[in-house]
Amino acid sequence: MIILIRVDSRLHTPMYFFLSHLSFVDICFSSVVSPKMLTDFFVKRKVISFLGCALQQWFFGFFVAAECFLLASMAYDRYVAICNPLLYSVLMSQRLCVQLVVGPYVIGFMNTMTHTTNAFRLPFCGPNVINHFFCDMSPLLSLVCADSRLTKLIVFVVAGAVGIFSGLTIVVSYIYILIAIMKIHSAEGRHKAFSTCSSHLTAVSILYGTLFFIYVRPSASFSLDLNKVVSVFYTAVIPMLNPLIYSLRNKEVKDAIHRTVTRRKFCMA
Repeated sequence: MIILIRVDSRLHTPMYFFLSHLSFVDICFSSVVSPKMLTDFFVKRKVISFLGCALQQWFFGFFVAAECFLLASMAYDRYVAICNPLLYSVLMSQRLCVQLVVGPYVIGFMNTMTHTTNAFRLPFCGPNVINHFFCDMSPLLSLVCADSRLTKLIVFVVAGAVGIFSGLTIVVSYIYILIAIMKIHSAEGRHKAFSTCSSHLTAVSILYGTLFFIYVRPSASFSLDLNKVVSVFYTAVIPMLNPLIYSLRNKEVKDAIHRTVTRRKFCMA
């Protein structure tokens, strides 16, 4: 997806600029967890160093938060495109697009620094056996042999804030989008306007539903074994699904793929 957006000049728009960064984050997000997880399937002794665990948690927290706010930036982009189409090129300037991409990375850095520093300053007395496929926050805190209630509260509040603020941006954007779509008189116009948002809505629903289930859930219904199953879905499946969601349901992307393949065949001939 990143290469396609880079080589096809017709995809050099704010929407695809955000999508290229979302694809980059998906690749990094999956690369943090999947290689070690796949390796562990084939070895008897599954181990990871303390530093390796800390780095895995750091990058994981960084890319999760960055993806949430990138999706929020994309929702704002769709809001401007549908609610202010005549001013779209003016409002979505190159400077604003860069800010809407840099912002999620900065928030991701702040999020992961809060989580990782609070977790790894606590004592781990052993046995240091993580009941998970990777170094996620919940199973790590279950190994702590000191009072971790404050750290758990901080993790809950920060994770909740990331989800709520980015989610609220998306919800408010789509409320205005739906109002604008309902004002369109023709059924074809409404369908065309909504089709530009359907891929984004699908990606948002899958990611946010999974994250809220794991991180913003009452402790009474908490289960590490259930979290393991759900974690495989959002660490391995979602990064693979996103390119399919945005390509198979997007005519511009399918046309770009066709143009690129045709151009390549012509060059080879």
